[in-house]
Amino acid sequence: MAAPIAVHLEFGGGAELLFGGVKDHQVTLPSQSEPWDMKQLLAWIRANMLQERPELFVQGDTVRPGILVLINDADWELMGELTYQLQDQDNVVFISTLHGG
Repeated sequence: MAAPIAVHLEFGGGAELLFGGVKDHQVTLPSQSEPWDMKQLLAWIRANMLQERPELFVQGDTVRPGILVLINDADWELMGELTYQLQDQDNVVFISTLHGG
């Protein structure tokens, strides 16, 4: 059984507007049978944090194109994207690169 883990989530570039305008969130993910990965984190964020317009943040089980994801300041593409197993005290940043004009 995987123990609960604390993760710092940060939303920027306009993505914070989908989360009540709050950029920084310290969350504790509950214990579960297998370790937490990014795919499960995104589902948890959608179910527990996302306040409006989920189509602007997620597409299927991943982030929509135009959302840059950093895990501990590294591009998540280098970390395994959805399969990255979260560690206690990880810092995950979501930055929207899509802006109206």
